Amino acid sequence: MTNPNDIDAGRLSILLNELRLPAIKMLWADFAEQADREGWPAARFLSVIAEHELAERDRRRIERHLSEARLPPGKTLDSFAFDAVPMISKAQIMAMTAGDSWLAKGANVLMFGPPGGGKSHLAAAIGLALVEKGWRVLFTRTTDLVQKLQVARRELQLESAINKLDKFDLLILDDLAYVAKDQAETSVLFELISARYERRSILLTANQPFGEWNRVFPDPAMTLAAVDRLVHHATIFEMNVESYRRRSAMEAKRQRGRPPIYATITQPTQIDAPRQLQEQ
Repeated sequence: MTNPNDIDAGRLSILLNELRLPAIKMLWADFAEQADREGWPAARFLSVIAEHELAERDRRRIERHLSEARLPPGKTLDSFAFDAVPMISKAQIMAMTAGDSWLAKGANVLMFGPPGGGKSHLAAAIGLALVEKGWRVLFTRTTDLVQKLQVARRELQLESAINKLDKFDLLILDDLAYVAKDQAETSVLFELISARYERRSILLTANQPFGEWNRVFPDPAMTLAAVDRLVHHATIFEMNVESYRRRSAMEAKRQRGRPPIYATITQPTQIDAPRQLQEQ
């Protein structure tokens, strides 16, 4: 193989820029030197640098998609307490993170439960896992998106605004409860649901079961139509558990109330240690 020192490196750098191959531009010289030293055939050298270019493109794409997803930080499946939500199957959730079985069909996921029950955490964690698998996701509070769509409607751009959301395979609408019971707000939400029906997926979290959605959609016919479109191809999770936030606060309070773990050891068998230490 030609010694890289004999190649016009400046010219090659320009060519790689034109071809938009930044990883190869950065790595080719080191790999060329290794290839010469180890006697690689040309095909292996080309394969290695091409693989690095593709890996770098995947990394940059995921980085861009994570940035646009607007996921809340720290919400991962590893940090989700599945044992505190026994009605949620970890195996089912892990299978869903592949995305192929439902995102490709425009199916939905609906999560119901009281405030603080882990709905937002689980929704964001699923979103993160899907982005890492190559899907495009947008996480938004329902009220925030509804307000943006209302502005678009006033500017006669509602259809365009909804169409722009088509680039996302999954739209996570968090906290349906806080949409005002207002015809203008709920109508743009209904139009969004209708536009994505059987085309693009929605993951929606809500505090109220379907029977209480009349608090969101003032028109009974609109309520039925919205529910019909969301449920037609959907996986529904009922997360009726004690509030994560309340449980964490109570645990923190108990921790603060514990006495310091130390003692003057005169007779070791008499130490009144906390239960955790006794069990060790």
